[in-house]
Amino acid sequence: MSDYINQLKTQLMAKLPDYKIMVKSPNVFALVKDNKIYAIIKDQGDYVIVTIAGKDYKYDKWYTKPGHLTTVLVNYLKGK
Repeated sequence: MSDYINQLKTQLMAKLPDYKIMVKSPNVFALVKDNKIYAIIKDQGDYVIVTIAGKDYKYDKWYTKPGHLTTVLVNYLKGK
């Protein structure tokens, strides 16, 4: 599992206690609440792909650190 994914999971769980992490593979996990998948996060080398509601969002890991992506996901999911 990549260091980026590990940091992201740790930060997300600290800020989203109602959500669970479902590990799909070493570089892919989903954020789940009430047995519904809200986001799938994939580490693809230099990029992280976040899939929400069937749409893919691509983030460059050089510019988007785990803390920044955590903030984006928390803001989105708290609005749900």
